[in-house]
Amino acid sequence: MTTQHESLDSVDSRESSKVAALDIGSNSFHLVVARIVAGSVQILHRVKQKVRLAEGLDSKNVLSDEAMERGLETLRIIAASLEGFEPDSVRIVATYTLRKAVNANRFISAALEIMPYPIEVISGPEEARLIYSGVAHTNHDNGQRLVVDIGGGSTEFIIGEGLTSKLCRSLQMGCVSFTQRFFANGELKAKAFERAITAAEQQMEPIEERYRRLAWQHCLGTSGTIKTLYNLVQKTDNESGMQVPVTLKALKQVMKQFIDAGHIDNLTHPAISEDRRKVIPAGLCVLIAIFKALKIEELEYSPAALREGVLYQMEDELHNNDIRGRTAASLAVRYDVDTTQANLVLGTTKRLFSAVQQPWKLNHSDYPAILGWAALLHEVGLQINTRGVQRHSAYILQNIDMPGFNQAQQELLATLVRFHRKKIRLPDVAAFTQYSNEEIGRLIAVLRVSVLLNIKRQESFLPEFSVDADKHSLTLTFPEDWLASKPIMAADLERESHYLKAVNVTLTVS
Repeated sequence: MTTQHESLDSVDSRESSKVAALDIGSNSFHLVVARIVAGSVQILHRVKQKVRLAEGLDSKNVLSDEAMERGLETLRIIAASLEGFEPDSVRIVATYTLRKAVNANRFISAALEIMPYPIEVISGPEEARLIYSGVAHTNHDNGQRLVVDIGGGSTEFIIGEGLTSKLCRSLQMGCVSFTQRFFANGELKAKAFERAITAAEQQMEPIEERYRRLAWQHCLGTSGTIKTLYNLVQKTDNESGMQVPVTLKALKQVMKQFIDAGHIDNLTHPAISEDRRKVIPAGLCVLIAIFKALKIEELEYSPAALREGVLYQMEDELHNNDIRGRTAASLAVRYDVDTTQANLVLGTTKRLFSAVQQPWKLNHSDYPAILGWAALLHEVGLQINTRGVQRHSAYILQNIDMPGFNQAQQELLATLVRFHRKKIRLPDVAAFTQYSNEEIGRLIAVLRVSVLLNIKRQESFLPEFSVDADKHSLTLTFPEDWLASKPIMAADLERESHYLKAVNVTLTVS
């Protein structure tokens, strides 16, 4: 007779990988642990901690020590759930508050001492794209849909179809920031609701016309704020026990109940959790303004949001479907990049990087890809002007929406491109927490030399040459007499050897 502990012995287990995504939000920190099996993401564990990080931002966008300590203490709690995870199986993203905080690097550096995983500060549009991905992978709808996510410091708006987001925007209004502005004393007066709704409608003005023009068939809301309001509408509007969508009329009924309560402390409805009570009036105002500005008739709630989107992107990247590559290709087309020249520089860049990676200890997993994209995109600024192309290219790459890139990756890409020619001004290099200045200087050296060697823009110009590197040097050896027959190239390389001293690299050419 087969015993229970033997009954599965003959069953082959499918290969799976365990991953985790942590969303460092302005109101709450959310951790999701999952396993990826046969292309399917299976949620194993969730942790949610209320932090209200955004409350610590002052008028100059300095994050207070108290707020930092709240966040760090929460990370200490969460770290226990991540013990044993490999570095490439955990992704941590931070949103509005760390986007805005001028001293965010202090928090990020302290966080790295708690858990060995880098924190990616993502842009508003990138946050919106990831939110849509989480919703799209867990909700099936036909036709276009509008997705709205009300966070602690910002609200994201996405129109998409299927798994593809088409329009992504992020506005600086959220339940924590609006609580501080309009309900700081806890009083729930009609005048305060009117002012908050009007302020949110003003924030909506730049996007409302375009969003109304793009027709959608369904509207979905995510986040704890919308979940709470959805549950309140169920209790308020529906006696049959069946789920009903959120409407403007229902939201106004909830607002009347809040005003009648008179103070946040009196919001004792079972649908409002203790940690949501303080911020839900402000969140209600934001949602009412969204309904009015975008003329939404009905909204349904989706439990999936940013952290699920991060998980699904990790699943995509495990299958080599990297959206960053598609973003880079799109920019090359948009800015009419000379792809033949870009690929010449890319080929040389890959060769040089392969030679220097170990002796220069360029081991961060981001470096090969970002250096390659820098090679492909270093001339996007030619559309503006050939003079100062390095500055124009860097400006474009620093300020354009780049789906798939977090802020640090985008900033690194722009930095490499900014110094691909002319003098290297180290004071102008941004400070990073996950990339060292010495490593950035060496990546700049690789890109500069690659661009210079292909300056003639001819596939047959460069002969076969050898590359050697040690701790602080790069040596290029060309065929005998080749440099003697190319005096301008020889002079260019001699000048470059002086430029590279700024990043402590000795360039030797023979």
